[in-house]
Amino acid sequence: MIKEYYRPKTVSEAERLFAETDKKVVPLGGGSVLSRSKQDDLCVVDLQELGLNRIEAVGQKLTIGATTTLQQLLDADPIPAVLREVIKKSATLNIRNQATVAGYVVSAGGRAPLAIALMALDAQLVWHPHQNLQPIGDWFSLRRPQGFWISEIQLNLNIELSYEQVARTPMDQPILALALARWRSGRVRVVAGGFGKSPVLAFDGLEDGGVLEAVKNALSDSGDEWASTEYRMDVGQVMVRRILDKAASGL
Repeated sequence: MIKEYYRPKTVSEAERLFAETDKKVVPLGGGSVLSRSKQDDLCVVDLQELGLNRIEAVGQKLTIGATTTLQQLLDADPIPAVLREVIKKSATLNIRNQATVAGYVVSAGGRAPLAIALMALDAQLVWHPHQNLQPIGDWFSLRRPQGFWISEIQLNLNIELSYEQVARTPMDQPILALALARWRSGRVRVVAGGFGKSPVLAFDGLEDGGVLEAVKNALSDSGDEWASTEYRMDVGQVMVRRILDKAASGL
């Protein structure tokens, strides 16, 4: 329940609110998550007046401001086509117009398509006030803030991303999803999702010869009410082969 609500006009004003240790202070972006929160006595600080909704591409580095909505990200020129499709799968239009990128990441579970893709891309969270960098995978593993709030998310545009998912309907959350990112250096990173509390890093190395076995191992305890472990392991092998075949053929 939201007990107190503030909408600071400046960064320094927001910092003072977060520095009040006697309150349970949480940042607010679009409100799509906190509006459903069942936590008690929250002191909410709305970040929408702080200019954190910029999207900038400098060279191959893309910086996404924390309060950028999913729809703004979808409409931005630098966003690769594959990532656009992932964003579309992540939320309906109404939710995309409200939900912020940082809010989505902070609250994402294992079935969140954009979170799976961003983890494959090894995106970095930047925490205010000390600009601490945190790999998004560390956030999903630990769920420990490295500052007052996320100010931006950084990723490299010079990475080839592939994404596949299986779901009951095109707009339903995935039962199984795989994202594979390939760097020009030869680095390959594969993340699995569609189950559990967070996306799962299946593979991160310089060769993709072990990807099939790595995905199999990552799905070895993935059974839940949506699908069995055996189903996910079998389908996962088909999906990763398809991704690798497309990459090899240049599609």
